[in-house]
Amino acid sequence: MHDTPPPSVPDFTQWPSFPFEGDLRVKQLDEPVAVEPPRKGEGLRECIACNAPDDAYIWVGERWRVRAMDRPTGLPMVLILESRSHLDLGDLPNLLAAELGVMTVRLERAIRSLDGVARVHVNRWGDGSAHLHMWFLARPYGRLQLRGTFLSLWDSILPPISESQWRENLAHVAAWLAEFGGRPLAEPPRIQWQTPSSIAAQSSAEAAAAAAEEAVSVIESAEEIPLPAADNEATPTAPEDPALSGKAETPGDGTRGDDPAPEADRDADGQPTGAAALPDGMSGSTGTDPATSGPDHPTTDDTGTTATDAPAGTGEGSGGTVTRDTVRG
Repeated sequence: MHDTPPPSVPDFTQWPSFPFEGDLRVKQLDEPVAVEPPRKGEGLRECIACNAPDDAYIWVGERWRVRAMDRPTGLPMVLILESRSHLDLGDLPNLLAAELGVMTVRLERAIRSLDGVARVHVNRWGDGSAHLHMWFLARPYGRLQLRGTFLSLWDSILPPISESQWRENLAHVAAWLAEFGGRPLAEPPRIQWQTPSSIAAQSSAEAAAAAAEEAVSVIESAEEIPLPAADNEATPTAPEDPALSGKAETPGDGTRGDDPAPEADRDADGQPTGAAALPDGMSGSTGTDPATSGPDHPTTDDTGTTATDAPAGTGEGSGGTVTRDTVRG
């Protein structure tokens, strides 16, 4: 039997969001003090916020700064908005009071833009420091048990998120705020370049497969893409001169036989004369006399194609291409 009945347990201990279960007992209240102790930044106590450099924050502006905890938290994001001036909430002039509303909305939107964030709770207690600081706590999406006034307690109970995810979230919020001014100071996590041996083996296999595919593609491209002129164009083959080879074409088709020059075209010494006698540098395949060639004197080659001889060295005429053979000896 108890001499005095224990104080009743409040109803919120039965809420789904209450983080504890089991037998609970309410503490006895201490007697009130006559004078409250000074907060940080009051009286002779040093203000931590005023002495903190900008490097300790994730974003800084002309009149406001945003800082995070010194380690990953259980919630996706926990941030604090502070004024640069050593002022409390009730001490703000109209300009800063108006900007506080703008900064509150802006920071809430930045945190809510993170993946997996459903709501952002904004709190102001001010019992520990006289320097204005507003708390922003992100509730994870789908975690209905974390709704309500106990979110700050759950932050200390939940296992912390990974440091890489934490730093990525900080960098995202800082960059979001910087779109409206100020400087972002939080950086995303660095990539860990630790490659296991399995990845190296996989890379070797992929390289071999890529080399095989490349070999196939080279073969295919060789069939479709012409080679450069130096490799693709062979030396023009000179039509065989019956006078040099000694071979005779089949008579009866309008071509010459065994003798490249008829008897009527030979001189006393048996050498060809007239049209059959070609000057130096001209091949027997064209049978063209330089004295009678030119635009006004079309000629007919051995194949029966009429062409106008182009200037020396070009090998091209208005009627087509004329092949000039060079006898190499």
